[in-house]
Amino acid sequence: MLDPVLLEGEHVRLEPLGHAHVPGLALAAADGDVWRKWSTTVPAPERMDEAVSERLAAHAAGRITPWATCLPDGTPVGMTTYWAVDEPNRRLEIGGTWLGVSAQRTLVNPEAKLLQLSRAFEVLDCVAVEFRTHWHNRQSRRAIAALGAKQDGVLRNHQIMRDGSLRDTVVFSILRDEWPAARMGLLARLGRA
Repeated sequence: MLDPVLLEGEHVRLEPLGHAHVPGLALAAADGDVWRKWSTTVPAPERMDEAVSERLAAHAAGRITPWATCLPDGTPVGMTTYWAVDEPNRRLEIGGTWLGVSAQRTLVNPEAKLLQLSRAFEVLDCVAVEFRTHWHNRQSRRAIAALGAKQDGVLRNHQIMRDGSLRDTVVFSILRDEWPAARMGLLARLGRA
């Protein structure tokens, strides 16, 4: 489940994360100052090398699969990750996802999720894929619901944020038998249905 593979579509390339992505990811985090948004955990531009190193170490330890979210020309515009991989139960979470402002509300995220979900359900044989976000991140909640995910519940006071506030985490998932309808919805959003 953790093999880093290139996932490529018409509007996005999910490249296995590497240190070569750091300069472009720092620019993406600065795009609209997304790293300053209090309801997310986007690395600050000057911390991007450290953040990439942390994700690569977690990958080497067998915990995650990180990607740089890139435009077709290879320009990094954000990151995404298979998180909380549970191979025995054939489940994983797609998380740690962020995009610079100029890539938001484009076809980048829907196609990235189509690629990640297709791999999860059709290659890795997952029975469920989970998504989590901050209760107050309404933009993220809307985007996750638009993927076809159903809200499972809210984990109250689930995490302590970098500013010391407590995060209520909203949990969503797509089950294997829901995937065909979610897939059709994503294809329709991409103009391919």
